[in-house]
Parts: sequence; structure tokens; C-alpha cells
Amino acid sequence: MIDIHHHLIYGVDDGAPDLQASLDMARTAADEGVTHIVCTPHASREHSFFNPLIEERFAELRERLRGLVELSLGCDFHMMAENVRDAVANPLRYSIGGKGYLLVEFSWGEIQREMTEMLRDLQKAGYTLIVTHPERYPAVLRQPELVSEWMRMGCLMQVTSGSLYGRFGKAEEAFANALLERNWIHFLATDAHNPVWRAPHLRNGYEFVAMRRGEETARRLCETNPRAAVEGAPWPEQPEAEGLRDHVPLQFAEEAIDGEKEEGGFWKRMWKGRDSRTKG
Repeated sequence: MIDIHHHLIYGVDDGAPDLQASLDMARTAADEGVTHIVCTPHASREHSFFNPLIEERFAELRERLRGLVELSLGCDFHMMAENVRDAVANPLRYSIGGKGYLLVEFSWGEIQREMTEMLRDLQKAGYTLIVTHPERYPAVLRQPELVSEWMRMGCLMQVTSGSLYGRFGKAEEAFANALLERNWIHFLATDAHNPVWRAPHLRNGYEFVAMRRGEETARRLCETNPRAAVEGAPWPEQPEAEGLRDHVPLQFAEEAIDGEKEEGGFWKRMWKGRDSRTKG
């Protein structure tokens, strides 16, 4: 498996706080079958992507983890005017390995309409856009049609593995599963920040998808599509995104996310103790 969203580099943002945490996160990922991690430090007002520590510590981790897991450098690109201007002026600078695929993150408050034009500007500059964790934005939960708008523009969707089985809340779980049912997910990733409270449990999501939608879908979301992003390869053929062309509204209900209603539901019991519940 390949994890394309992982805050592995220590001491550069709100991810791994120190070297030991980075090494623990990488070992957890490797133990679960991850062979490649894309390190994604934030590019935001709070965290500069041009911090010299990023390159230095990325090189250190790549050397220390040689033989355990491969690393690429990307970023968690915050959608703000100054970032977009710089990314357009310097094509591919922020993308995974400089090969074109770019993880974009929106504000946790409102998502302004002008963001659509900013996305188009990035596409014109040559980026293939991957919207990170759409199921976790409050604005998207209130306006689920945003996802279909982005997909019709050609944006790809990356859902957080833990969202599928309730680690970020019931609404997020319901929404993530609605996306899964329609083939509106292109990547699963961990968005790991810490070895304890935000650990890199991609295997849980893989198994969940395999049981719900089959092994082929799980491989596509955790292996085939992520490999294309890492290699900068042409986008692989995908199954039809149900309801997208017909503009069928995306609907989801918290109480309809699985067939069992006993204490916590089947999936929560299944994964109890294997992942860490967090917010944000």
C-alpha cells in the first residue's frame, strides 16, 4: 500500500513532534503493509513549506528508513491566495515529487466560492488536484454538492481511512461511506500526525473497503491510484462515478451507515482498540 497523506517529518508542523515519533509512525505503517509514504508537511500561514528543516529531515528519514519504507516529498497545500499565486508561478513546485499531483486542503470554516477559480488556476498550471478529506470539512457536510462540483472539474478525492469506520465522527463516517458507495473516492490515506493519537492505520481502511466493495476497489484506492500519483503517471481508468453525470444529489444519513445498531455498530466493535479517535 501507498500512503499519500502523512505528516511524518518531525518538528516542521503539527505532525510528528520528534525523531522517535517519526520512526514509530513509519514502523507502524510498514507493519501494516505500507511500502511507500508521501511526507506531506503543511504549506500554510502557520507552517512554511520552505522551512529548510523539511529537506534536511526528509533526507535524514529517508536514510534511516531505507529498506523499511520508501519516501516521497509532497505537501498539504492550503488553499489561500498567496500559496496559489506561488504555485502557479512555479509549476509543480508543491506537487508529490514535483511530478504534478497536488494535495489541496480547504479552510475548516467556510469554503468561499472564489476557491473554484483558484482550483482552475492550479489546473491550468499543470497540477492534477487531489482534495484532501472532503468528508471532514464542516462546510462540505453542509453543502455536499461541492464534492460533485470539484469532481466534474476533474479533481480527485482523498478520504481519510479512519473516517470510514467512525474515527472522526458519525457525520464524517456517513459521508465517507456515501462517497464509497458511489465510487467517488480515489485515494485512502491516513493523514497521520502522531504515533499515538493520530496513528497511520491504513490497513483498517483497506480491509473495510475490501469487505464493503471488494478487494479490487481496495487495491485501487490504496495501491494503484496512489502509485500513479507518486510516479506522476497518467491517471488510470476508473469505474463510473455513480450519479455524477446525472447530477444526482449526494445524500447521506448518520443512522444508515451500516446494518447493525447494537452498541457502537459492527465496524466500531471490529476496529475497537486498533485506531485512535481524534478531532481535526
